[in-house]
Amino acid sequence: MIRKAKLSDIKYIYKLILHFSKKGDVIPRPLSELYEHVRDFFVYQEKDLIVAACALQICWEDLAEIRSLVVSEEYQKRGIGLALVMACLDEAKELEIPKVFVLTRVPAFFEKIGFVRVNKSELPYKVWSDCVKCTKFPDCDEIPMVKEIF
Repeated sequence: MIRKAKLSDIKYIYKLILHFSKKGDVIPRPLSELYEHVRDFFVYQEKDLIVAACALQICWEDLAEIRSLVVSEEYQKRGIGLALVMACLDEAKELEIPKVFVLTRVPAFFEKIGFVRVNKSELPYKVWSDCVKCTKFPDCDEIPMVKEIF
């Protein structure tokens, strides 16, 4: 079941992000930042477990980012990641945000749902403020991609 995150979900989201950040798959996020952005997150809950999460962070009046997409290994390849991204895109549409971007190492996943590769210079400089938190900074291997909603 996909739903908006609650404060009680943050400790589970944190553990998922921490796990995948140690593997270099996502940028680590401090617990305090997750609490501050709880409203950005959707979670996938199976029984009493939070097994996946994804956030839609608003950057500006016309731009939002899909970030921190994490799915527990044992739940991957079931369409959960796709469903979470679609929930984020639906929310972007409801909020009338015309463009959503993602920085990813898995561009094929996002290309299947209409994201297109762009040059990093096409994204506002503010977008790159999280890069200093990444273990791969300054040698970023993520691909910037954008999807036009409207």
